[in-house]
Amino acid sequence: MDSNKKQSLICRIEAFRVPPRWLFVRVETSDGIVGWGEATLEGHSEAVEGALEDLRTKFMSCDADNIQDIWQAAYRSGFYRGGPVLMSALSGLDIALWDIKGKKLGVPVWQLLGGKVRDRIRVYGWIGGDKPNDVLVAAQERKEQGFTAVKMNATDAVAWIDCPDVLTDTVKRVQDVRSLGLDVGVDFHGRLHKGMAKQLARLLEPAQPFFIEEPLLPTQPEEIADLARQVATPIALGERLYARSDFRPYLEQRAIDIAQPDVSHCGGISELHRIASLAEVYDVALAPHCPLGPVALAACMQVAISVPNFVIQEMSWKIHYNTHPDREHEADLHTYLLNPEVFNVENGHVAALQGPGLGILVNEERVREFSAKYVNGYPAWRNPVWRGDDGSLREW
Repeated sequence: MDSNKKQSLICRIEAFRVPPRWLFVRVETSDGIVGWGEATLEGHSEAVEGALEDLRTKFMSCDADNIQDIWQAAYRSGFYRGGPVLMSALSGLDIALWDIKGKKLGVPVWQLLGGKVRDRIRVYGWIGGDKPNDVLVAAQERKEQGFTAVKMNATDAVAWIDCPDVLTDTVKRVQDVRSLGLDVGVDFHGRLHKGMAKQLARLLEPAQPFFIEEPLLPTQPEEIADLARQVATPIALGERLYARSDFRPYLEQRAIDIAQPDVSHCGGISELHRIASLAEVYDVALAPHCPLGPVALAACMQVAISVPNFVIQEMSWKIHYNTHPDREHEADLHTYLLNPEVFNVENGHVAALQGPGLGILVNEERVREFSAKYVNGYPAWRNPVWRGDDGSLREW
């Protein structure tokens, strides 16, 4: 009986869909420790909620200390594995278990990953780009907020092969933002097909973007490798890859320079840390994708603090996705935190998180309140669907 009392047995797993489009996971143990995870999969919240229900039935009463065994069982015990839905559910559970372990031991998660290799984390903010008229104003605002790097979408909707003139404005916008002294990541968002992507990548080179992201859809490692051999700009990719095995062809083909796994999609802290190590073998940097909530950001930061090949962290503060026509349902990075100051940006960096576990204090009362209103009053978030002038579907 004494040994059982020392165990942290999982006694509750809850999911909370909250605005603007996030899915938080709350795990509670028999010794009263609460851990938070994030299983956000933009546009597919209900599917992930169903997958979390499956995990709930499998892991109730399991020892929360056994993070790796739970991860392996969640991933390997079913005949079907991987993919965005199952991995996002696993991510939420995994992050929460790391939060619990850190709180139980009284240390930040980065201590459990081997300690820190840096004292602060460089971050970047979004400045839009889908409708690009105001990116220069947004970039100036980001600079005033303390950022030294930003990211923007490259284009609006583009046809499979389009008039080259549609790319001219993109180059001008990047040059304008660079003139403010900011580093600029340019997100192609998989919107361009090969014939247009290679033109834009070449046109952007003189402006020296920090990186180009998802220049093609992540179903084409060979074509992305071909593009990598044609341009000098670092190529970033990975938000739509869900495990180490998904990154393998991009690494082996020398297709990318920056790996961008999303901690809420790729299997949580456990797999993000493993992907970072795998990428390091190929001299590839790590810049976790995270236009998501505070739990996901804190989880990314725990890994970023502890791995040598980290370069920069995406941060969703004041991102366009966080706005809502009904202000009662508007939420941002700080909305659900009791200690929002831990994400303060200074000289382009956020200081290493110092609190136990993830290092954030979640306002559970507000999470429950907003979730109840959001689920009952509004449909889950869906991404836009774009069509061209001829009515054909275009990549968003």
